[in-house]
Amino acid sequence: RYPATADDKENFYVNDRGQVLRVGVAQLDFGDSDLDWEYAREISLLKSRSSRYPIKVRDATEWGLLADTIPFWIDVDLAEQEGVKTNDATDEFVEAINAQLARSNNKHVYIYTHGYRVIFENPILITAELWHFLGYDGAFIAYAWPSTPSRWAYIKDSDTSDGYARNFRLLVETIAKNTDVEEIHIMGYSNGTRLVSRAMEQLALTRQGKTREENLEELKISNVMLFGSDLDAGVFGSYVADGLTDVTRRVTVYLSRHDKALGFSRFVSQRQRLGQLWGSPDAVHPQARHALKAFEDRITYINVSDAEGANTGNGHGYFRSSPWVSSDLLMTLRYGLDPLERGLIEQEDLPVYTFPPDYITRLWSSIKEADPVFAAAYQELRASKVADARP
Repeated sequence: RYPATADDKENFYVNDRGQVLRVGVAQLDFGDSDLDWEYAREISLLKSRSSRYPIKVRDATEWGLLADTIPFWIDVDLAEQEGVKTNDATDEFVEAINAQLARSNNKHVYIYTHGYRVIFENPILITAELWHFLGYDGAFIAYAWPSTPSRWAYIKDSDTSDGYARNFRLLVETIAKNTDVEEIHIMGYSNGTRLVSRAMEQLALTRQGKTREENLEELKISNVMLFGSDLDAGVFGSYVADGLTDVTRRVTVYLSRHDKALGFSRFVSQRQRLGQLWGSPDAVHPQARHALKAFEDRITYINVSDAEGANTGNGHGYFRSSPWVSSDLLMTLRYGLDPLERGLIEQEDLPVYTFPPDYITRLWSSIKEADPVFAAAYQELRASKVADARP
């Protein structure tokens, strides 16, 4: 995004393409001393900024650019003469990530990128929330691509998400090559999944001739998680054909039958969206069913339709409105468990996983097995609260 000026209505960055990738650090303010994170979560669900928010981005300090993202056709000297800062902040960015990894229990980097129609602050608030629930471990990055806070900007934002995957690819390559990271996890939401998926395809195309093992060792991309994906399902298939799964350890695609936003997108495009659950078992082509089975160790499909809270609102923001889906996200990132280990079950009629009615019981059993120390501490805390609440 372009940096905002005093004449712009937006803070920090405007909603327009800045061509290059700018890096820095953001700071959050809590307006109320008694603000809890559940309320913070509700606030970060909102799309637009308001002076009434009790949580907000207080400051965004830009260090400079990732120099590798400057297109070859840009005249740097001319840009400097026009007052555009072009200083390379790659080293400062790398040092900041390494400093955070050094004080964390793991050396993981998490990148979240948003959907269409949001302002700069939105992905920062969501990223802060995710970091909170993962215990402030690892380094979290909010990738704020230039979407437009207007319901009429769907095509405009889709073009941007489709066409500007290059900077995201270069960001991932910079982190993998220059930092102390051991695993990179990528979370894409809605329209932002177009950007993420295409960047993965670009990585695959630029690494032709390398084995999957070499790619995983060098790129360190562990989980790529796609929520409410607005990507054309057929296009995703072509990305897989180009080697998308050769540069990632596992891709997880979440599906829903309640997602009205993707229903609108399908109506406009007349194409099945990746995040939509197939209409019926018979709707899955035999070749597609074969491919889903053949790649099940690389691509996981999860049906969230029966998860608690998955149909809230228009059913599109379930990865945060549904406590079951958000728990599955956190269990994946924190413990690296596969779907069955996280309490999901295989669906009988479709090659996907789903949430059973006793999911919470299964989830708790998984937590106790994966992290007995945390489970014991949590049970002790709950027992203490129950005792305090007694008359």
